[in-house]
Formats: sequence, C-alpha cells, structure tokens
Amino acid sequence: MLSVTLWKVFFILVIITGVVTWLFVLAHESRRVAEEESRRQTRLLMEEITAHERTDKALQAAKEQAEAANGAKSRYLTGISHELRSPLNAILGYAQLMENDATVPDHRREALGVIRRSGEYLADLIEGLLDISKIEAGRLDLHRDQVRIGLLVEQMVTMFRLQAEDKGLAFDYHCPNPLPDMVTTDEKRLRQILINLLSNAIKYTDHGGVSLTLRYRSQVAEFTVKDTGEGIARDNIERIFRPFERIRTPGQSRTGTGLGLTITRLLTEIMGGDISVESEPGQGSTFRVSLMLSSVYSPHPRSASEPERRIYGYQGGRKKILVVDDDDSHRQVIRAMLAPLGFEVLDLGNPLEVIETLGRERPDLLLLDVSMPGMNGWQVLEQIRERKIPLPVIMVSADAQEGKHEPDSPRLHDDYLIKPVRLNALLDAMARILELTWRFEKARNPWPAFRCRRPANCQCPGPRSGRSWPPWHGSATARACSKPCTT
Repeated sequence: MLSVTLWKVFFILVIITGVVTWLFVLAHESRRVAEEESRRQTRLLMEEITAHERTDKALQAAKEQAEAANGAKSRYLTGISHELRSPLNAILGYAQLMENDATVPDHRREALGVIRRSGEYLADLIEGLLDISKIEAGRLDLHRDQVRIGLLVEQMVTMFRLQAEDKGLAFDYHCPNPLPDMVTTDEKRLRQILINLLSNAIKYTDHGGVSLTLRYRSQVAEFTVKDTGEGIARDNIERIFRPFERIRTPGQSRTGTGLGLTITRLLTEIMGGDISVESEPGQGSTFRVSLMLSSVYSPHPRSASEPERRIYGYQGGRKKILVVDDDDSHRQVIRAMLAPLGFEVLDLGNPLEVIETLGRERPDLLLLDVSMPGMNGWQVLEQIRERKIPLPVIMVSADAQEGKHEPDSPRLHDDYLIKPVRLNALLDAMARILELTWRFEKARNPWPAFRCRRPANCQCPGPRSGRSWPPWHGSATARACSKPCTT
C-alpha cells in the first residue's frame, strides 16, 4: 500500500510539474509575442509620426505659399486699383466740370451726368475687388449718411435705363408708396447693392425687360429687381453667392468677376438687412433686398431735401492752394475744378521741391498725393510738420488703405480724399478746413427731364413725355393715382 501511494504521489507531482512548466513556457511565449507586437506598433507609430511631420512640413509650405499668393494678390489689387483710379480721376473730374458748366445744353448735361455716374459705377467696381478681403477680415466701415433716397434711386434708374435700352430691353421703375425726403444709411454701400443687382439683371436678360420696385413702409425699404432673363436653377441659387462663381449657360458668353452677388449679400447682412431670390429657368429671376432705412425728420442743414445749388465762388480774400502730385492730369483736373471758383492754384510734380516751395510761398491749403516717386506723401507731410509749418493738408490718393495713415505716426493731416475725387467732397472738405462761405447761383429747376411712361388711363395731371417734371413718388398727386406712376 505504501508503494502504491508513493507512486500515486509521484505521478501527481509529475503532472503538476508538467502543468507548471507548460504555463511557464506559455507565459514566456506570450511575453515574446507581446514584445514583438509592441515593437511593431512602436515602429508603426514612429512611421506615422514621421509621416505627420512630413505632412506638417508640406502644410506649412502650402500655407506659406498661400500667404505669399494672398500677399501678391493684395499687392496686385492695390497696384491695379491705383492705376485704374488715376485715369478715372481725370474722366470723372472733367465730367463734373462740364456737367456744372452753364454753357452746356440741358440735353448734353444729362449725357454728362450719365458719364459721371457710369464712371462712379466703374470706381465702385474697383473698390468691390478690395471689399471682399475687408469684409472677410472684419475691417469694413459703415457710415451713417443722410441720403435723398428718391434722388439716389432716380440716378440709378436714369443710368440703367440707358443700358437696358441699348440692349433693346424695357426698363420700368415702380414706387407705389410715398418716400421720405431723407433716410439714414451708408449711401456708398446702398448704391453698390443696387448697382450690382441692376447690372446683373440687365446682363443676364436678352429679351423682355427689367423692373425695379421700391416699397417703403415702417422705416423698412424693400428693393425688388425683376427680370425676364435666363433664370437660375434651384441647385445654383446658393452657388451664385459664392466668390468668383459664375453660372455658365451653353451658347451664352457672360463677362464678370463673379463678385457682385457675393458683395451684395455680405453688405446686406452687415447693414442688418435680408436678401432673397426667386427664379425659374427660362422665365427670369426676382431679387428682393430689405433694409432698415430710418427716415430723417430734421435733416442736417447741409443735407437739405432740395438738391444742392451750384457754387460759383466764396466770400472773403483769395485763397491759395498748392497741389502736389506726380500725375499731370490730376493737377490739371484740380486746377480746372478750383480756379473758376476764385482760388489761386499752384502745382508741383516733384515732391522733393515741396519744402523749398513752401519757403517761398505761403499757401492756405496743401493737396498732397500719397504715392509719388522719390518721396511719398507721408514723408513730405512729416517734413512739413517737423519744420512746424502751420499748413492744413488734405491727402489725395488712389491708395487702397482709404484714409489709414501709417500706424507708427500720429495723424498729421486734416482730411483724406480718394481718387477719383468728387467735386462736392473736395469742396466740403475745403469749406470745413478753411471755414469758407460759398456763394451760390440762383436755384434752377433741380429735377432732370423724365419721360413719363404712365398708362393712357392714368388720371394724374401734369405733363407727359418730353417735359421736365418732379418725380411722382412721394407727392400727393402720386398717392391719388388710380395706378402707380413710373418715371
């Protein structure tokens, strides 16, 4: 029995030893496999890290290239803006002068007004190329101007009616509600919105017509631009508001930058408004813009509801103006603007001679260009202030910075005007700085000659086509009409 028992214990110990040995071998093998897997995962992780480093380097290089391209684009836009504004300054300057010339016949003055407004339209297009980057960077400034809303819309109608008639299109303007004399808004941005919508409507319409409807109620103006053009597919309605997107129709060739509607939507949203689109391919499109335009019950004296009278001079002694600009055409335009009003105009084309000239002459005002060879306008201005010469200065330039002087220097100038120079803006700045009192000619009939397109059964009294007549909307006569009148 003892022998059997010992053999049993022996076999049990052998089995236990075998199991323990098997577990030890299994653990050792598992540890080896785990170590190999760990090394493999570590190798893969290091390869992934290396790949990420290469990707980061590629992304950084791409970012630097994009920033360089964006900087090149900005420099190009700034340069092309300057080059385009300079000739536009001459075009708009002489158009303004001829428009205010009493010897020009009335029918030619209307054509000159169209030239001037078309030039301003082109200038707004140039600024539109710069507005996209400003809006995206959050640096767009809005102004609160007192605007004659009726007169502004009439100018748009006059300009675009001619464009529509050149394409054989009808152009209708409706204003069923009376308008306030003055509203508060950013005139430049409102004009830009209307120009973009109307120019697009005419561009994409080959048959039929275009209409503009203005409704004003409870301080809200709704502008509706409707056309009978090719229309927009539902899938493309959101696409047309993207930058540089243009919808191409087979057999049609349309030119443009693809920025008009992008700028229109951004400006509308920034001004607290809303824009919507309804369109059917082959039938036409309808764009509606709603904006809060608060009416002004007591407008500023300089913003009286009647149109401005023509200035022919000023009270007091003769003022001397020094114009410094390397562009000879700009100096000629400024001279042509100011000399007939009684100013003595001196001009210089070399900025290096300004200090020497100021040693001989004592002008009352300096009109100084920013971008000039040899020495820019800011450097000239710094030299003038260092010598403590008490001379008011207006910076006049096509610089895209629009009035932002160099950040490391204090504001040394009195005003900043953008080319092309508007005569009214220049005279307003001069009157404020030099404390001038203008002499005005006797007021003439301020309203342009409108061709009334009322229906035959319209009961409105007054002249029909070919005679001067104030715009109907906003008058008691217009409210009494059985049908809305159109200009």
